[in-house]
Amino acid sequence: MKIKLFIIALGFLSIQNFYAQETPVTTTYLDSVKTSVVDYEKQKVIEKQQLEEKLKQEKKALKEQEKIEDKRKDAEKELKDDQRKVEKEQDKLKKEQKKFEKEQDKLADAEKAVSKNKDKLSDARKDLEKMSSKFDKAKSKGKLSPVDIEKGNVKITKQQLKIREIEEDIEKSQKKLNKLR
Repeated sequence: MKIKLFIIALGFLSIQNFYAQETPVTTTYLDSVKTSVVDYEKQKVIEKQQLEEKLKQEKKALKEQEKIEDKRKDAEKELKDDQRKVEKEQDKLKKEQKKFEKEQDKLADAEKAVSKNKDKLSDARKDLEKMSSKFDKAKSKGKLSPVDIEKGNVKITKQQLKIREIEEDIEKSQKKLNKLR
């Protein structure tokens, strides 16, 4: 068993040796090494400077882009603010217009109420004159009993009260109309 292990180990070593890489022997000259090292260092310094310069330019470009983006955002914000202001002004104008229209409607309603009450007053006065003339004719003919006379007087008094109420309504409507003007 030990021999088998020994043979297997020897086989592995030979395979590793077979696949091992050979290091080539390089011949370098003393002068070329010094110049290539110096050139290589100079090249590294130049590349480093170029990379730094490129990095600076990229940073500048990035900052400029950020500035442009900030300006664009500010312009958009100002535009939105201006639009909001315009909308607010339009809303104010609409509200004022509605308020004006309501006041005009109230004024028109008050004028209608005054004219309506005046018409009622003229109708009530005509009715009172008719009632008075009928009552006076009937009274002068002597056809009315004392109860009928009292009823006629009550009717006339009610009509006079109605006229006074209408006149008060006219005064109220007139005050309201004057207040609205």
